[in-house]
Amino acid sequence: MRFLYNLLFNIGLLVTAPFYFLKMWRRGGWVAGFGQRFGNYDAKLKQALTNRRTLWFHAVSVGEVNLCVQLLKVLELRLPHHKLLVSTTTATGMAELKKRLPAHVAKIYYPIDRRKHVQRALGIINPVAMVFVEAELWPNMLWGLQKREIPYLLVNARVSDRSFRGYRRAGFLFRPFFAGFVGVGVQSEADAERLRKLGCRPASVLVTGSLKFDSAKVPDRRQLDVPLLLRQLGVADDALVLVAGSTHAGEEAILADIAGRLRVRFPKLFLVLVPRHHERGAEVGRELAARGVKFIFRTEVTSTTQRAPGEVGCLLVNTTGELGFFYKRADAVFVGKSLTAEGGQNPIEPAALGKAVLFGPNMQNFPQIVPQFVERKAAIQVPDAGALERSLAEVLADPGLRARLGERARAVVDENQGGIEKTVAMIVAAVTGK
Repeated sequence: MRFLYNLLFNIGLLVTAPFYFLKMWRRGGWVAGFGQRFGNYDAKLKQALTNRRTLWFHAVSVGEVNLCVQLLKVLELRLPHHKLLVSTTTATGMAELKKRLPAHVAKIYYPIDRRKHVQRALGIINPVAMVFVEAELWPNMLWGLQKREIPYLLVNARVSDRSFRGYRRAGFLFRPFFAGFVGVGVQSEADAERLRKLGCRPASVLVTGSLKFDSAKVPDRRQLDVPLLLRQLGVADDALVLVAGSTHAGEEAILADIAGRLRVRFPKLFLVLVPRHHERGAEVGRELAARGVKFIFRTEVTSTTQRAPGEVGCLLVNTTGELGFFYKRADAVFVGKSLTAEGGQNPIEPAALGKAVLFGPNMQNFPQIVPQFVERKAAIQVPDAGALERSLAEVLADPGLRARLGERARAVVDENQGGIEKTVAMIVAAVTGK
């Protein structure tokens, strides 16, 4: 089995490598830490890990990194004598780790799942345990952990219909891996039942709820004065601000067109677009320019920037890690990847801030979360762009409606908190036996 997997993996890597290298090159920042993807770590890291009880967390990209940051803030108080190390797969994930975690927490790129690279990484890091945030399960890493008798855990797990079918079909490969988890924190009882069917031991599975509810309420040490920034752009303090967060291709154009039409009714309406992938900034900028939208890039705004009222109608945020600050100033929030793409982005952060939240029909990544907001009338889900425009007009015209939506949204978040504490307790028990 291992021989066949490694043979197929190497063939697949050879075929897909040009595509991934091109993708990394386009996103930029790929040179730094590139060798780490092959299990090559410098002497400084090796020295920092020598004779230390290292606890390794893996967070694939920005979303998982955000959860991991909050977990580590609590966990390092419980395990003061352990060295904490976090790996990620993407450059944007690494950028967030460096921004949000102190220097004493080690940060590395996760090695690709070739046997020799994984073995090299495990030999250098030699963790006392490994924690996967949400899910990215690679056979060579799991075989390596099992061979070295290193306990491994999975937190904030959710098993979609598609993943469940895939893991069941490949049960001959993955069932022993699932059976090896010493702790699995899941978002719902439905997820727990699926993981038990996939091979997890019932005693290892714990329903913690979604950690996203907790992480949305943890304050960030950094600050960005968004009201001041908007005043620099000529935006009045009483202007209505629509923030479209984590948007995907096609959604920025839709929101820009909607904002243009709504501005006839709401002359002071200001649009903030925050693409999910900041490297799409230039592409989105060209789309806005083609529509005649008067916009400015976030990276063009400095302490000396000063625009006249009406000179700019849209801020295009081509930076990372600032979305939450713009949510705080929003009068209405559209959650992206829900109109033109499938899956949806996280609605909890703006909900925790008591904002009027709207999203499209495609929120498949949050099957336990979205129904709570919709059924409690704590958010508005629309079927298409036309309905989005009508709902935005209604929300922007009615301060009372915005307030009611925000109050209900905040209540949903408050009622679902406590997952991080349960997860930390599970990790501590697995690592210390207490």
